[in-house]
Amino acid sequence: MKRNKMKYFLIYILIITIFLNTGCTQTDEPPDQHFLIDREAKIPEDAVKVTPETDLNPVKSYSEDYYDPVPLPYPINTAGAEDSAFILPDGKTLYFWFTPDVRVPPERQILDGVTGIYVSQKQGDFWTEPERVWLNDPGKLSLDGCGFIRDNEIWFCSVREGYAHSGYGSGLNWFKAEFDSSLNKWKNWKLINFPIEYEVGELHIHENEIYYHSNRPGGKGGMDIWVITMKPDGTWSKPRNLEINTERDEGFPAISPDGTELWFSRDYAIWRSKKVDGRWIEPEKMFSPLAGEPSIDIYGNVYFTHHFFEGDRMIEADIYVAYKK
Repeated sequence: MKRNKMKYFLIYILIITIFLNTGCTQTDEPPDQHFLIDREAKIPEDAVKVTPETDLNPVKSYSEDYYDPVPLPYPINTAGAEDSAFILPDGKTLYFWFTPDVRVPPERQILDGVTGIYVSQKQGDFWTEPERVWLNDPGKLSLDGCGFIRDNEIWFCSVREGYAHSGYGSGLNWFKAEFDSSLNKWKNWKLINFPIEYEVGELHIHENEIYYHSNRPGGKGGMDIWVITMKPDGTWSKPRNLEINTERDEGFPAISPDGTELWFSRDYAIWRSKKVDGRWIEPEKMFSPLAGEPSIDIYGNVYFTHHFFEGDRMIEADIYVAYKK
């Protein structure tokens, strides 16, 4: 499932890049970032809302350390697709990616005015209404996702007007932006100039290291997890292939806030490796099936995406959490 998802994602990115560079006229004007938007208004009436009771492939915990995962409540999860969760360490701020209709290809998602990154705050036992995270100038086309947030900085992948390929997949680039608390918005977005041969996919930053997945040459087979280190002069080390990789696909890495655990996706499941004597040891399967893209808070709770399928067709996706015992 993950390999197919990545394959189709790269095909869609190519379509979007062609779309942006051929002067096509958009039918929906992207809204000004100063206005709130109603993401649910774009969810079609026939969209399926899967619940744990109707889930054909309920996700379970394989570890004595964790309870069985549960979906986050409304207004986080809807009949649209919620994906790519990123929880801040304190567990009180959640970023995620949303699109209202999984049947709509990305070259149309980029025009709908609601597909993109959202943020919600936890207040007691409830989550606030998610708000769109605007990372481009009003009226400019972009499709932003895979956000990573640290302090007042967000790193994110994007396909947008005016930028050629320098990251991972045709037309996909990595950017970062700064949060201005006085204005309560993100600004100063700029391209991250990774060496093009690194093919940096979805990533996680811990201290001065970036963990990411790629099918670049030199791996163990399929998609592998790699790490690069930022040197004192601002340049990057050569990518190092992690010892936990196999001939299968490994991707979507996340490091626990204390740096002792590596979480990642493999075989439609989430796995965990612990660091012992400076090396990542043999991983153990934690949650399955159809679980991926983990993110961990300081309490060890794991937020991730659970996809819902009918046969080979994805019909929905929600953000789930597995609480640590």
